[in-house]
Amino acid sequence: MPETLAEKIFRTHLREEPFAGTKVLDIDVVMCHEITTPVAINDLIGRGMDSIFDPGKIKVVIDHVTPAKDTKTAEQAKILRDWARRHKIQDFFDVGRNGVCHALFPEKGFIRPGYTVIMGDSHTCTHGAFGAFAAGVGTTDLEVGILKGVCAFKEPKTIRLNITGTVPRRIYAKDVILKIVQTLTVNGATDKVIEFGGPVVDSMTMESRMTLCNMAIEAGGTSGMCMPDATTVDYLWPFISSDYADKKAALEDFRRWCSDDGCSYDQVIEIDVSQLEPLVTFGYKPDQVKGVSEMAGTPVDQVYIGSCTNGRLEDLRAAAGILKGRKIASTVRGIVSPATPKVFRDADDEGIIKVFMDAGFCVTNPTCGACLGMSNGVLAPGEVCASTTNRNFNGRMGSGGMVHLMSPATAAATAVEGKIADPRNF
Repeated sequence: MPETLAEKIFRTHLREEPFAGTKVLDIDVVMCHEITTPVAINDLIGRGMDSIFDPGKIKVVIDHVTPAKDTKTAEQAKILRDWARRHKIQDFFDVGRNGVCHALFPEKGFIRPGYTVIMGDSHTCTHGAFGAFAAGVGTTDLEVGILKGVCAFKEPKTIRLNITGTVPRRIYAKDVILKIVQTLTVNGATDKVIEFGGPVVDSMTMESRMTLCNMAIEAGGTSGMCMPDATTVDYLWPFISSDYADKKAALEDFRRWCSDDGCSYDQVIEIDVSQLEPLVTFGYKPDQVKGVSEMAGTPVDQVYIGSCTNGRLEDLRAAAGILKGRKIASTVRGIVSPATPKVFRDADDEGIIKVFMDAGFCVTNPTCGACLGMSNGVLAPGEVCASTTNRNFNGRMGSGGMVHLMSPATAAATAVEGKIADPRNF
């Protein structure tokens, strides 16, 4: 029987089905950061169960508030740090080596097609860009994953998104996913997998595919997924070259994870992006989206470029293309946080960091801090931020603050004008 990618992963990872419809899967990678994991660690310790199933399959990073901003965040980091050392977890990334988890871990080659991945973080769905099933989980599921290497799921149905057309100038993956979330609504993919495909996705880089999958959760999706292909092989080749005779052999192996012709989808949705304009959110839900032409002229106090959605090198390049030779408005605070040390170094080597600094941006170390309103860019009540992050919830970036989500190019144009601006004019 033809299967979707998600169905193949569930079948090949099934440990048991204790109740009809509830499937316990073997987990290939358990990811941990210092905001959600310390709670799980302390509970396991309190139960006398301070152990881990496999130190090689657990990846750990301090990334949400780094360096620590107060005693509480320092304590959270210490719990994670001590735990990683106690259990000899080699893939632990502390201050100086750390980066935003959903950018750092793929960059390190930790994800493969067909993998199962969990983390106590809703944007774990990012890793589905590699043809993996990756999902954010709660504390109890995270504890079980750490302890036993398994996690229980109800097998999700799959929504297929076919993205077609010719991508217009200054349109990026962020604009495409905002259009998708607007189309599906914030509840449209609840308890389902969103499978991204079509010629536009096929032509995307891995970085762009990660941006798509990253925001699957904003439509309620358990995970976002892309089919593994030659682009996936090229990205992973430094980490898999010893496993295959050549890239052709790797591609042939990866193809077994692609959804079969004739498989059954819950929905199939076609979106033609040929007439798409840069998009911007309004209000406090990710599906509240308008074209930049409707939002242009809205004053902003801060522009933030970074996060697990849009802090990678291609994102910084897109923004720098707008900013080069220009200054940001005197009324705007510009903040850019490259997602990993490698992204920072590569951007510096290309002269991108200088472009940002010359334009008037503050360039910070890799961190998630501003995205969830914890550090490095928190808003005051009544302030407005043009942001390349993934959520515009009320108070997300600071109590009483307003966040407008947009692409890095639109954010850069906005920084220059001091109000929401169309990047196509630059």
